Amino acid sequence: MYNAAGQINKDQLVQRFAPLVKRIAYHLMARLPSSVQVDDLVQNGMMGLLDAINRFEAGMGAQFETYAAQRVRGAMLDGLRENDWLPRSLRRDFRRIEVAISQLEQEHGRAPSEQELAVALDMTLADYQKMLQDARGHQLISFEDLVEDGDEDFLERHLTDHTSEPSKILEDEGLRQLLVAGIEALPEREKLMMALYYEQDLNLREIGEVMGVTESRVCQLHTQVVARLRARIFAGPGAKKAKRNG
Repeated sequence: MYNAAGQINKDQLVQRFAPLVKRIAYHLMARLPSSVQVDDLVQNGMMGLLDAINRFEAGMGAQFETYAAQRVRGAMLDGLRENDWLPRSLRRDFRRIEVAISQLEQEHGRAPSEQELAVALDMTLADYQKMLQDARGHQLISFEDLVEDGDEDFLERHLTDHTSEPSKILEDEGLRQLLVAGIEALPEREKLMMALYYEQDLNLREIGEVMGVTESRVCQLHTQVVARLRARIFAGPGAKKAKRNG
């Protein structure tokens, strides 16, 4: 990836990692409404890749591919946020779900069922599930998505900054532990869905075939899991930082 003068060959890096940009774009598309165009994600992702390549000159070493993937994904998410593609009404609905989940978990000491959530929201189960479907893609869940708006992501802070304060690293680790605990507390069916999607890298249709449900049902379950995890993060010890993201 270096030319005869010993300089980084940016064109070769772009060609090598362009497939990575497309792979990330199509993976995100599985959680986004049809109104979002994959070409827009790819375009934003390529900007993130170029940014990563420019920063690579500062010396990222063998960590470049991991770092580039984070920059690409971050650029795609930034593009979505800037376009404000989700109506405010759906954002309010999603926040209502989070609040209901948090309240019912505190009352019962367990994850509430869909029927319990529908009752708490004063709606039918069918209407609640439609709300989940409509809110598809409200929050693309990962640890980095749970930090404060405008804040650098975990890799940005700690792969490039060797002088990071231990307290900051511990704070990030605390959020990670909350997220892991939240996943462990999920109902088994939702935990299986998460494993198939994030560990086995199956798409929503494939997950539906494994679980014996429709693709739209998998989408509903994913949205509900995101709401459960966000409710747990915002209610936990790391909530002070996470709340500013909401």
